[in-house]
Amino acid sequence: MSGSKLSDPLLSSKNQAEPAVDAPLGLTVHSMPTPADVALTDGARTRIGRWKMLFVLLICASPVIASYWTYYVLRPEGRRNFGELIQPQRPLPAVSTVSLAGESSSLTALKGQWLLISVASGGCDAPCQQRLYFQRQLRETLGKEKDRLDRVWLIQDDAPVSPALMPALTQATVLRVKVQDLTEWLSPVQDQPVENHLFLVDPLGNLMMRFPANMDVAGAAKAKRDIERVLRASAFWDTPGR
Repeated sequence: MSGSKLSDPLLSSKNQAEPAVDAPLGLTVHSMPTPADVALTDGARTRIGRWKMLFVLLICASPVIASYWTYYVLRPEGRRNFGELIQPQRPLPAVSTVSLAGESSSLTALKGQWLLISVASGGCDAPCQQRLYFQRQLRETLGKEKDRLDRVWLIQDDAPVSPALMPALTQATVLRVKVQDLTEWLSPVQDQPVENHLFLVDPLGNLMMRFPANMDVAGAAKAKRDIERVLRASAFWDTPGR
């Protein structure tokens, strides 16, 4: 047909504007934690913190534990101590002390060093002087390790100390204490007075070894070997000075 145009349905459909459709926004909703969940999380953190603290404490204490384990448990068969180990160990008591200069303190203030202890009257008879001599020699023969050991003389009465002894006591700790306080802490062999022994105390303040009564020169040499062993066993956690 002239003067007329046929409309293309496909073309006409493309030219028609389609109406806009509003699409809803996509939102993600996260649930809030409940009080029970918060309490559970705090409890877990507390438990983890406690385990971490315990782990740190074990690391700090492990050198001490290892040295005692080495000395007391893993000792070679056939090796005998000259000194007798004190079981159980006895910690330093909070006993009042007075120095020769009149200064008051407590026995617990001696912690932090190995202590070689003797007990006697201030009058100090010949056996007492012999023990003080052995104390001095045992410390001096340790060489560079001697600064880890203090020699202590505990005087159990008010008797004056002879001026002749003072030069030998310049590097010793001399303290007056009550005799009843000593007998409750130190442990002499049965039927032996406490004055007849030398005692060894560790840096933690534990009485750990008692040497035989009335030590002679041969016994002093054996005591020196015992002291050297405990110093070696504690070398990686104990240092000179308090």
